[in-house]
Amino acid sequence: MKQWIIAALLLAPAVEAGAACGKARTVFACTTAQGKEVEVCDAGATLSYRFGRPGRPEMMLSVPRSAASTSQWPGIGRYISYSVDIPNGHTVYSVFWSADRNAEDHPVEAGVNVLVNGQSAAIVKCGGERIVQNIEGIDLKPTE
Repeated sequence: MKQWIIAALLLAPAVEAGAACGKARTVFACTTAQGKEVEVCDAGATLSYRFGRPGRPEMMLSVPRSAASTSQWPGIGRYISYSVDIPNGHTVYSVFWSADRNAEDHPVEAGVNVLVNGQSAAIVKCGGERIVQNIEGIDLKPTE
């Protein structure tokens, strides 16, 4: 069942969440409770997705900008939420960030929802306090 997560095992130098984008813009980055990193980078013509342990990504994927999509908070409702969807065949990696604007401390939930054939196969939530979220206002087509 974990075949979706082990697409490639690559060796790379350890980096802090958000640092692997280099000159590309960090759209989203966080570390999960299990110590794995989730990251989306915007290089203009392409968006890349990376997941795995620092220095040992399990999944690295780059798609043309036209293949990615986004869901943006419409400005109403209790929960502010944003997501970016990165497709890979029948699998979509949907990084998300949301906050409860009615709660006093505005709790945030963030992570990646892995969809296979439109069905949720896994949800991996960010576990630390450090979350980079630049999804708001990203110039991508709307998620259908």
